[in-house]
Amino acid sequence: MATQDEIIPVQVIERPAEPSRGFKGWLLEGLADRSRRHQGPHAVPHQEHPRHPWWQVMCLTGVDYFSTLGYQPGIAALAAGAVAPFATLVLVALTLLGALPVYRRVARESPHGEGSIALLERVLPWWAGKLFVLVLLGFAATDFLITITLSAADATAHVEENPFAPSFLEGHTVLITLVLVAALAAVFLRGFTEAIGIAVVLVVLYLSLNAVVVVASLVEIVQSPHLVTQWQNLLRTEHPNWLAVVGVALLVFPKLALGLSGFETGVAVMPQIKGAVDDTDRHPHGRIRGAHRLLTTAALIMSVFLILSSFITSVLVPQDALQKGGEANGRALAYLAHEHLGSAFGTVYDLSTIAILWFAGASAMAGLLNLVPRYLPRYGMAPHWARAVRPLVLVFGAVALFVTWSFDADVDAQGGAYATGVLVLITSAAVAVTLSAHRHRERGWTAAFAAVAAVFTYTTVANVIERPDGVRIGACFIAAILVVSFASRVRRAFELRATSISFDERAREYVEAAAKCGTLRIVANEPGARDAREYREKTLEVRHDNDVPKWAPLVFLEVTVTDASDFETELHVEGEERFGYRILKVRSPAIANTVADLLLAMREMTGLVPHVYFSWTEGNPVLNLLRFLWIGDGEVAPVTREVLREAEPDPERRPRVHVS
Repeated sequence: MATQDEIIPVQVIERPAEPSRGFKGWLLEGLADRSRRHQGPHAVPHQEHPRHPWWQVMCLTGVDYFSTLGYQPGIAALAAGAVAPFATLVLVALTLLGALPVYRRVARESPHGEGSIALLERVLPWWAGKLFVLVLLGFAATDFLITITLSAADATAHVEENPFAPSFLEGHTVLITLVLVAALAAVFLRGFTEAIGIAVVLVVLYLSLNAVVVVASLVEIVQSPHLVTQWQNLLRTEHPNWLAVVGVALLVFPKLALGLSGFETGVAVMPQIKGAVDDTDRHPHGRIRGAHRLLTTAALIMSVFLILSSFITSVLVPQDALQKGGEANGRALAYLAHEHLGSAFGTVYDLSTIAILWFAGASAMAGLLNLVPRYLPRYGMAPHWARAVRPLVLVFGAVALFVTWSFDADVDAQGGAYATGVLVLITSAAVAVTLSAHRHRERGWTAAFAAVAAVFTYTTVANVIERPDGVRIGACFIAAILVVSFASRVRRAFELRATSISFDERAREYVEAAAKCGTLRIVANEPGARDAREYREKTLEVRHDNDVPKWAPLVFLEVTVTDASDFETELHVEGEERFGYRILKVRSPAIANTVADLLLAMREMTGLVPHVYFSWTEGNPVLNLLRFLWIGDGEVAPVTREVLREAEPDPERRPRVHVS
């Protein structure tokens, strides 16, 4: 085998598409190139991502994570009643002892922003892995889209409840939320850049204002101890002993799963973390350390705020105010800001909350635009336009508008769907790191992560049973993704699939030597025994059936199918001589597409139009087509011809296909 230094890269050359004009040109602007190495809507091709200190990147994830304080305390108090602070303590324990160690491991094993889905993709090959990833993408889409709609709905609640809000806005909750969602989509259609500086300002301002509200509320509680007594009496009335309180807290805390959001986003933004000077692409230890600090610091900050905000909400906010239509519904801390610090401070708090909730929606949209193109085009399961940002924005924006309308912009109604998406992703991450620890024979970590996965599985199941709307929405997204994905896979079946092609020194020598006679002849051979008889009989068959003279050199091409569920691939061609016959060997997911890719590459290498020789495949042609779609082989000759026809419209430059 040739060494790495001997490999000569030969890139497949495509005819550039005619640039679209008018509306279509604007809509498809920025369409990714053929390599499909998509880095998200904000990437600059062939340039490095800008790097930032970990604490600044934490603020970028924090606009999603920390913004849940806008509605989490109220939802917790409404769901758990007087037990909310204890249920929140369970949630914090699960955050620090469960989710945090899991995602620290995810950060270590996928430091380039692939997230937990990529870990499971590595563990589960073939079609089972692809289907599982598609299901997870459905729940991820649920998480991100509900983040957009839930955040917009809560922002609307802060607008409507503000005493200085114009009276004409009253009673138009759905309309205001729809406008906010549409405006968010419009920002992305125009062009959106993730500004970490803006995120830093928003997060620092928002957390500072929340700290003021929490401290002022604690002072109020200290000055009015009877409020704590009232809360304790209510707690004893509902639950006569501490064992009952603990039991209820364990049963209720799955409803508080909104406070677990942010971990998946935290690992997704890892490429933006500035690492150490000695970091390499394969071993970015400095970036991993930064990600660990990011995750730990964010979890600690959020845990403190969750505990304190849950306590002050349970003690100071009347239960009727938390009910649907109440002044504190979906905005408990804003209610306390107005009640204890005045309307002026409360308005400033409302504005900061609206701003960070807005930016949380923007972060979720950016997450969708990064997540979907990362997987679906690589699987061949996305239409051509899915590599452009604006068409995806229109699709996601339309879905978000429909979800907002379906839920009447109700924060409480969307909580279950949001929690389901968050919990499914965290559960899958826990399972992924458990399998990873098992593969590395780390028994202690395997047992610990398995226990965490079991807890998150229980939490997910409990949340689904309590609020099945999340699964319904997730199922809709999953069904849509599956239908579109497989339709796209079939439609794109006849595309060239190689992202790059390289020939080792011996393979390049075989091709150039065969081309010296003026005609490059390639024999497509399905490898069997690979003995002298197989190659001798194949040579005689090709020369006899196609009138190829004995003096004309032939080069065999053998394609071994690897994982047929893959779509894009890098092709590495190796040369081998057996019994005097020269053979090109390559491994790929599909035979026909690979043969077509290599013929075009050899044309560019030699300047000659290659001739390729096939034998007819026996069997039902329909079954052979299905074999091609799902197994990668089947009726190779006609499929190769069709791939070449679509790739090269000029018949004079198209490689010649002979079948006998």
